[in-house]
Amino acid sequence: MTKQRAIPCVLMRGGTSKAPFFKLGDLPQTEERRNAVLLAAMGSPDPLQINGVGGAQAVTSKVAMISPSPIEGIDVDYLFAQVSIDQGVVDISPSCGNILSAVGPFTIEEGLVMPKDGETLVRIRNVNTNSRIDAVVQTPDGQVEYDGSATIDGVPGSAAPIMLRFMGVDGSKTGAILPTGKVMEEINGIDVTCMDVAVPMVMMRATDLGLKGNETKAELDANVDLLERIEAIRRIAGKRMGLGDVSQKVIPKIGILSKPNKGGNITSRYFMPWDCHPTHAVTGAQCVATCAVMKGTVAEDLSQVDRRDVENIVIEHPSGQIEVELSVTGHTSDLTFNYAGILRTARRLFQGEVLVSENIWSKN
Repeated sequence: MTKQRAIPCVLMRGGTSKAPFFKLGDLPQTEERRNAVLLAAMGSPDPLQINGVGGAQAVTSKVAMISPSPIEGIDVDYLFAQVSIDQGVVDISPSCGNILSAVGPFTIEEGLVMPKDGETLVRIRNVNTNSRIDAVVQTPDGQVEYDGSATIDGVPGSAAPIMLRFMGVDGSKTGAILPTGKVMEEINGIDVTCMDVAVPMVMMRATDLGLKGNETKAELDANVDLLERIEAIRRIAGKRMGLGDVSQKVIPKIGILSKPNKGGNITSRYFMPWDCHPTHAVTGAQCVATCAVMKGTVAEDLSQVDRRDVENIVIEHPSGQIEVELSVTGHTSDLTFNYAGILRTARRLFQGEVLVSENIWSKN
């Protein structure tokens, strides 16, 4: 009789996404075996993920893997994986800032960082981008507090605030904020800005694609012609950005930008990349915010910003807004990125074990 392997797991909401959290040491050591186990745990490939714990949406088909960091001055390493829903693919090339929101609470409650009374700083290395993020978690009486008055669009109710400060995320995958060396260029007759801050992105104006920019996720996801058009642009941009053949990769992402109409600084429709995000990625928000303050980009005539060295950029998305505290030096193509701060919330949803077939775990 085939047995099932039980793997300790905590399901957590981080920002507007959720994912099973694993300690890296509880998973197979080789990437091939680990990927097979993660696919089985999530129930992929299957559009419904009916045989696993995945939620059949890109924002719920994610995994976080946490381990003590060997680097001095860093508490934990965070390895993120985007698990394909309908393909047998586990992609660790991107990161996820929403899921990152839950790393601090998970780390404290799992005993990897000792809490302080009041607030606890958790110093995180994002393995995907080799960058540092400081997370400030509310810990009154030395216990993680999840209840609070902070709200984020896309999540019902309120919760305790978690402040994230991202550093060293410029050139996260390509080594440069402008990987092609150009502030703006043309691909298939469309002006684009290829930028890499926290995540590589290809940004274009909504009006150039025949859009208003305020379309809903459902409207955009149903626009097959649009999806095919931006995918063709994305693949060409990926090669220009030094990412190679991106047809099976989730980076670069797509940002379709337009003028704000609800008091923000810019409107963004963020694609992951084959469907529109119901809200907005945290990593993508940092990239869009940087694009909004840099002169000469596709966002220059769309964004309403003061171009100060430290500015709060409010990005309008399908479910509301996300705000980025952005610190840069200069606003031209030689802009220097200092840091980005974003407020998020998180919640521990359940804890226990995920079961996968022993055959999948131990298969040669």
